[in-house]
Formats: sequence, structure tokens, C-alpha cells
Amino acid sequence: MLYLLNAKTLAERFRSAFLVDNRWQLYFQGLGNTLLISLFAVTIGVFLGFIFAMIVYTHSKTGKLKVLSFLSNLYVTVIRGTPVVLQLFIMYFIVLVSVKNGIVVGAVTFGLNSAAYVAEVARAGLSSIDEGQMEAGRSLGLSYAKTMLKIILPQAIRNIIPALFNEFIALVKETSVAGYVGILELGKVPGLIQSRTFDYLFPLLFASVLYLAVVYSLTLVEKCIEKALSRSDRNAGIKITGGRKKCRKAKSL
Repeated sequence: MLYLLNAKTLAERFRSAFLVDNRWQLYFQGLGNTLLISLFAVTIGVFLGFIFAMIVYTHSKTGKLKVLSFLSNLYVTVIRGTPVVLQLFIMYFIVLVSVKNGIVVGAVTFGLNSAAYVAEVARAGLSSIDEGQMEAGRSLGLSYAKTMLKIILPQAIRNIIPALFNEFIALVKETSVAGYVGILELGKVPGLIQSRTFDYLFPLLFASVLYLAVVYSLTLVEKCIEKALSRSDRNAGIKITGGRKKCRKAKSL
């Protein structure tokens, strides 16, 4: 206990964990790789996830794309039903064994994993839109595709955005398992520092602080977006109410 609380000892441990051999650079290099993997992964996940969701949604509404819908549901079931670390091993040691860039392997692995979760989020967002919206678009002469692009998707995306931010936040933390295959990300750095200093205290503390700072920043951005969306909804409600009042006055005249 005295060893942990001794100021001189703590200062030496701090210096050994951060300053010696410029070890602080490892933390920020790992953080940069973590954010890079997460950014590419969420891009892949959103792109593929929306495709899967659109296929399943279209099948549920029209009965078409039966085979693709089955394959999409199978993909979501398999990916969500297996640990991401096993998926990482399969990609690193079997599927992408010839790829030497660990960041690429990590981005593809976590992107494919994220796609399954985004697909469910997007499907739920699409299903939350009232069926009358689709019927209204078709009654105006719009094709199914145009109705989806111009009426259904814009409304669904507003409902999906907060959940997508949560997925990005989850990805930032999930990438910590990439260190199992030697990818230098933030979760891997404490182990590297400990192997040289034989001390885990400050490496783990600093990595935790960096993770917390990133997650907290993303959470603030998410809250700002949610406030902006709710504000726009309120403004739209005021405009509609104002329009109805004007119509009533015009009728009374």
C-alpha cells in the first residue's frame, strides 16, 4: 500500500510509463489507429447494413427478393451470434491472411460485424415509418424506389442517427480486441508498455482516460444532433399549426 502511495515512487512510475523513450507516442499512435479502424469500420457497416435492411424491408412489403432476404437474415444471425474476436481470428488467419496491413484487416472485420447490427437498427427505423407514407407516395404516381428514396428513407434516417452514433461508440471500444492479432491499437498499448516497465498502473490509467475522452466527445456530439433534430421537429410542428390557423381564418372570412 505504501508502495502505491509513495509520491516519489509514483513519479518514477509515471516517468517510466510515459517519458522514457518517448513512450507517450505509443498511446497516441494506438489511439489514431483505433479511430482509423473505427471510422472505416462504421462506414462499411452503415453501407452494408442499409443494403441488408432495404432488402429485408422490401421483401416484407412486396414479397420480392426472397432469396436475398433469406441470405441477409442468415448473415445477421451468424454475425450477431458469434463473438467478434473469433471473427477477427478467422479474417486475420484465414480469409485475409495475405493482407499485411493490420488496420485493413481490423477495418474489414469490424465493418462486417457492424453491418449486422446496423442492419437491425436500419430495419427497425424503416419499420417505424407509418405504412400510409408508402401508400401516399405510390398514390402520387411515384415508383417504389422513388417513394423509398424521397419519402421513407429521409424520415427513417432521422430516427436511426442516434443509434448509429451509439454503434460508432461501441466500435471504438470493441476495437480493443484487435490487439489479440498484433494490431497496434489503444487497447494493445498498455501491454506493450508493461512488457518494458513491468508496471500496469499508469499505462492502464492513461489508456482508460483516452477511451473515456473519445467516448465522451462522441456522446456530446450525439446529444447535439438529437437536440437539433428535436428542435427541427418542434419548428415543423409550429409551421403546421400556424398553417392550420391561417386556413381556418381564411375559411371564416
